[in-house]
Amino acid sequence: MFLADNLEVLRALPDACVDLIYIDPPFNTGKEQRLVRLRTVRDERGERIGFGGHRYRSERLGMLAYADRFDDYLGFLAPRLEEAHRVLAPHGSLFVHLDAREVHYCKVFLDGLFGRECFINEIIWAYDFGGRSRRRWPAKHDNILWYAKDPEQYVFNYDEVDRIPYMAPSLVGAEKARRGKTPTDVWWHTIVPTNGRERTGYPTQKPLGILKRIVRVHSRPGDLVLDFFAGSGTTGEAAMSLGRRAILVDNNPEAMRVMERRLGGWRLKWFGWTPAGHSSQAALF
Repeated sequence: MFLADNLEVLRALPDACVDLIYIDPPFNTGKEQRLVRLRTVRDERGERIGFGGHRYRSERLGMLAYADRFDDYLGFLAPRLEEAHRVLAPHGSLFVHLDAREVHYCKVFLDGLFGRECFINEIIWAYDFGGRSRRRWPAKHDNILWYAKDPEQYVFNYDEVDRIPYMAPSLVGAEKARRGKTPTDVWWHTIVPTNGRERTGYPTQKPLGILKRIVRVHSRPGDLVLDFFAGSGTTGEAAMSLGRRAILVDNNPEAMRVMERRLGGWRLKWFGWTPAGHSSQAALF
C-alpha cells in the first residue's frame, strides 16, 4: 500500500507489470463527499424513541470526507490513465468506474489512448436505493468502462462468471432455473448496506461483490492487480481473497487507516512515498 500521489507511484512502476487495473476515481460531483459515523446508545433522556418506547441518543464517532471538485477533470485524470496504459501487461484489462457526469469525456480519451478496437464493454452497475427525485428520473446506476490492452488476448475466465437467477424462471424450465444465467453488461447489485458487516465507514465505498466479479473473471491466481484510487480497499480485499496480489495507492491518510483495519488479516507492506524514495517500490515485486 502506498500513501502517495498516485501519479508519482505510477511513473515509478515498470512497463507492463500489472495484469489488471480497476479504478474508481472521484466523480467530479462538485460536492464534498462525506460520511458521518454514528452510534446509538440507550438513554432515557435521549431524543429518539425506539422499540418498546425506550429512548436512545446518537453519539457522533467521527466523519470521513474528501472534496470531489475539479476545474479540469480530464486534465487531472488523463496523465494517470496514460501511465495505467503503460504499466498494463499485454493481456491486461483496465476498468474505469465513473458516472454520467464524466464517462463520455473519459471514453473519448480512452478510445484515443488504447484505440477504439480495445474498447470491450460499458458495464452498467444498477442499484435501487436512496432518495427519489420528483423532477427527473432518479439516477441509480454507475458506468464501468472496460478496455483491453490487446483485444485479441485479454483474460476472460468464462467458467468463473457467477450465475444469477432468471427473472422469469417458469419460462426457462427447471434445469435452467436451477443453474441460473450469466450476467449481461447490466449488473444489478445492491450498494453496501448502511449497517452491513461489509461497511467500513468510508464514503463512496463500492460493493465487494462487484470487485470480486471483475477480479475473478479478468485475472488469474497470482496475478498483480492495481488500484490507484484505492479508497476503502475493496479492490485489495477482492484480489487477496481470490489469491491475487495487489498494489493499492491513495493520498488520504484516513483511507490508509481504513485499509489497514480492513486488510489486516493479510500480510501487508506499507510504504510512505517521496520523490527521492522511489526505490522502495521494488519490494512489491
